[in-house]
Parts: sequence; C-alpha cells; structure tokens
Amino acid sequence: MNFDIKTNSYLPEQCGYAARVKALLTEREVVNPKAHIVTFGCQQNVSDSERIKGMLCLCGYSLTENIEEADFILFNTCAVRGHAEDRVYGNVGATKKLKQQNKNLIVAVCGCMAQQQSVADKFYKSYPYVDIVFGTQQYHRLPEFIYRRMTTKRVYELGLDNKEIVENIPVCRDGTLKGWLPIMYGCNNFCTYCIVPYVRGRERSRAPEEIIKEATEMVQSGFKEIMLLGQNVNSYGLGESHGINFAKLLRMINDIEGDFRIRFMTSHPKDCTEELLDTIRDCKKVERHIHLPFQSGSSKILKQMNRRYDREGYLRLIKAARSRMPDVEFTSDIIVGFPGETYEDFCETLSLVKEVKFTSLFTFIYSPREGTPAAIMPDPITREEKGRWFNELLIAQDEISEQLNNSLIGKKMRILCEEYLGDGLYSGKSEYYSSVTFSGTPDMFGNFVTVRVDEYKNNTLYGTVIN
Repeated sequence: MNFDIKTNSYLPEQCGYAARVKALLTEREVVNPKAHIVTFGCQQNVSDSERIKGMLCLCGYSLTENIEEADFILFNTCAVRGHAEDRVYGNVGATKKLKQQNKNLIVAVCGCMAQQQSVADKFYKSYPYVDIVFGTQQYHRLPEFIYRRMTTKRVYELGLDNKEIVENIPVCRDGTLKGWLPIMYGCNNFCTYCIVPYVRGRERSRAPEEIIKEATEMVQSGFKEIMLLGQNVNSYGLGESHGINFAKLLRMINDIEGDFRIRFMTSHPKDCTEELLDTIRDCKKVERHIHLPFQSGSSKILKQMNRRYDREGYLRLIKAARSRMPDVEFTSDIIVGFPGETYEDFCETLSLVKEVKFTSLFTFIYSPREGTPAAIMPDPITREEKGRWFNELLIAQDEISEQLNNSLIGKKMRILCEEYLGDGLYSGKSEYYSSVTFSGTPDMFGNFVTVRVDEYKNNTLYGTVIN
C-alpha cells in the first residue's frame, strides 16, 4: 500500500476530530485498533475507499484484511445493480455477531446505495447494529462521524448539496504501480436507466491545479499508470471559469516529467470531441484505448435511454478516431433488454458490435433501479428471452475477440509488467489495453518492457521480451 497522509492541508476541523478519536481509542484501551473496508461497485468507489482508508489511518486505525479482527468495519456500497445491493445486505447482516463479540466495534455504511433515502432508512431502522450511515458527499467528515458515534449516538448524514470539492483528504492507495485519480464527481446526463445522478449529485470538476499536483505526486511516488476517473470525464471543466476542458487537462498531465501512462474512464459519446481525439493521438503518454459506452445500437432505444446521440453519430465518432489512430482499441458497455426493446432493436446492437469490433465488452441484462424513469416503463420481454439475446451477443463478441487477438501475432507492444504469475511468467497490459503473458525476470516487474506477441491460445496472448 502507498500512504499519502498530509495533515497540514486537510480540513483542520476534521484533523481535530481524528486526534480526539485516536485519544479515545487509547483511553478505552483499544490496542492496535484495526479497520476493514469492503468496497462494492465501480472504480470511483475504489478511489473513494482509498481516501476513507487515509482518514482512518489519521484516526489511529491500521488496516486489516481480516474482518473478524476489525474494530471498525465500513461497507462502501453501489446502487447500479440489484445483485450488488443484495450482497451488501448479506454482508452487513453478518456483522451483528461480530458486534456482540467486540464492544468497541463500529459498523458504517456509505456510498451510492446508502445515499438512497429508502435504503438509508432501512439500515437505520432494521439494522440497529449499524452505527454510521453517510452519503456520497459526506466522506470528508468521517473522523467527525466516528467521534460522534464514540461519544453520543448513531450517525445518519445524507446531505447531497455540497458544491465544493474537499481537497487534500489523506489517501491510502491500494497499489504502487497503478493508481486512481478522480478529476470530477457527479453526473448531469440523467440517462433514464441510471441512478448515479440521484446518488452522486450534479457534476463538479476538481480544480486543474489540484489534479496536476496529485498526478505529479503519484508519478514521483513511482506510479506507472494513472487512471483518470469521472462519471463522464469528457465533460470535465464544463461551466468552470478556468477554461480547462478534458482535452487540455490531458495535455497538462502528459507534460508531467516521468515515464508513465495515462488512462481514463468513463467517456460519454455525446461529449467526445475531435479536439479530444486529436489530443489522444498527439500525447505519447495517453493510451490508444478508449472506453466508449454505446449501450444500444438502436437509435430508438438510445432516445428512450436519453443518451443524446444516435447510432449514426456513434459510428461517425468511431470512424473519426480510427482516421486519426488506425490502431486505437475500443471497449464498451451494453445493456441488453432495455424496456421496450424488441429483438429487431437488439439485432441493431449486434450489427454495431460486429461493425466496430470492440476489444472487449461489459455486457448487462437490464436491471430496473427504483427512482429512475426506466423503472416504470412497460417491459413486456421476459427475462428468459433477454437471456437468449445476451448469450447471442456473448458468442458474437467471443468470435470478434479471437479474430482481434490473432491479428496481434507478430506485433510489438509496450507492456507494463504488473503481475507475477509464477514459473518465471509475468503479465501486463499494453498501450492498447491488451493483456500479454511473457517470460521475464524480477527486475522487469514494475517497469515497461517491449514484447513481441507470438501466439494466442486459451484466451491468452503470449509473447517474448525483445528489449
């Protein structure tokens, strides 16, 4: 883990609460207090958890992977799909026994799921052993919440009206090679299937100087890959007085000295401009991979989703990118079985997949989210039928992936050696997002190596280091 704890610039009030929590833990003879974090959902949640861990370390806790020895347990939740919510309830329910065994244990629930009023009320009323429930714009107040719970009563804070982004929160990063860097929070798009704008709030962009400062610190700490995060990174800076849009921000980060690479997600097609495509082409540290969710290949369904582009516009964007970068790779998200979707609509999605030839897809059968417009739309197609469409899509993508991977044989790639597999084998991702396995030596780990792809078998690319 990589620790970045700066108490001199974090909110003085919260630093004061952290000091009081630490003093109370000592007073109550909690020896070596430990905290355990369970994170559900997207990369943004993972990044939020890194900041939560930093604040917990500031409060005097060390981190543990063993939930049974923890004195503080936090669940950072996701509201995008129902399966994740079911898992949260089960995991939180299991802490009841742990609370009985440890009188000092504090249990907290936060994140997108907790931001929903009905869900937060359920935790507060039906799970009396949950001590703290707080929303997505209240993370920075965690030391205060812990102190309040230790001295008075349970805490319940869901405010979603913070316009300012709190900077310099201490960070305890999960890795040392690849790091998350949030550049904005919230979403203004209101896609009809998506709960995110309701639980994350409206778009708020971080100041460019704060992003550059954090990116520079990450590079100086040895990070080789920086993943820029936002619900829609393409709309970074929209409406801000500084005049820096996402394309300009990429160029600024690209100019930071050091040998590292830049990735980003997620991009919304409606905000992917020619200026941004030119920037990706021109900036050597920005990877030639774009995650560009299209969700459906049917213009009719895209309109019902409120995506604000159509099939033809998406394909024009792909063509524009490939005219600048013939070797650029695309990945995407697809929802199968959106309310009102017919098999003919699905076939348009299937034909778009075959036309674009994505490296990989993140595919989901539509899952209604209470509180979104799509949740009350007529949905006559059975889950079983949607499952058949889904399998048809997976088969088509498997064939495309096999074709694309076989076409890479003989190609040289710059790989970040990031994982040791055993028996002298290492793996890492290329600048095009492809994963490659190769024979290596320990000194390669954590560095960039040039690898020639030799073969593709068992869904894996294998290569030879040539530098």
